[in-house]
Amino acid sequence: MSKTIKLTTLAVALGMLSSAAVAGTWSVGASVLAQSTPYKGIKSRDYVTPVPVINYEGENFYFHTLAAGYYLWNDGVDQLSLDAYYYPQFFKPKDNDDNAMRELDRRRDTVMGGFTYKHKADWGTLRFIGSGDMLGISNGLRAETAYLYSFQADKWTLTPGIGIKWDSENQNRYEYGISSKESRNSGLKRYQPGSSWTPFLELSGNYRFDENWTAFAAGRVDHMSSEVKDSPMVNKSVSAIVWTGFTYTF
Repeated sequence: MSKTIKLTTLAVALGMLSSAAVAGTWSVGASVLAQSTPYKGIKSRDYVTPVPVINYEGENFYFHTLAAGYYLWNDGVDQLSLDAYYYPQFFKPKDNDDNAMRELDRRRDTVMGGFTYKHKADWGTLRFIGSGDMLGISNGLRAETAYLYSFQADKWTLTPGIGIKWDSENQNRYEYGISSKESRNSGLKRYQPGSSWTPFLELSGNYRFDENWTAFAAGRVDHMSSEVKDSPMVNKSVSAIVWTGFTYTF
């Protein structure tokens, strides 16, 4: 199944979580998701994916194309939600340019589920996210905290942020570990990383052309920890993801 089909299927599936909401704001559009991973031998064209945009924001539910959730608390200042979101942890050996990397096992993307807490104030926003693999692919856990501050004008909003992420041992071993079997097949050294802390920077923004049409972009850069950089699968110190497109609100 292609990544485009998987993303579309996921969007529909997660959208069902908000089907009980009867009123709210809907928007649709088109976008492109690009990812740069720290893996060796990656063909960059394989990590650019068109993604249809379907967003809904209601009093109790939300659905943002690749994420969906239910608000347990939402008073305009504090917000607590239960969430599910797409997590792109995929690695395709057959598409890799490195002969040794082609002998490793495939890593598959998954859906993470957990909670998000946000506190909004004049001085900015604090965000806390905790989640775990819902599909039992990595059995990993992730948590992160970030500080964000928005700059706003008549038609545009720009929100930079800085934070730190924790990944569990299971998560890192699935994405960057090399088992004894993989080591024998590939000649790469066996590697079993532990948990890690990863600092990151993010930036999101949107420009509203009129009451219906909006362009958006969001990007994030993670600086890999030594637990990741020491993996024989890795030859970069950062990973990045960019998502950009446009929406029509009705």
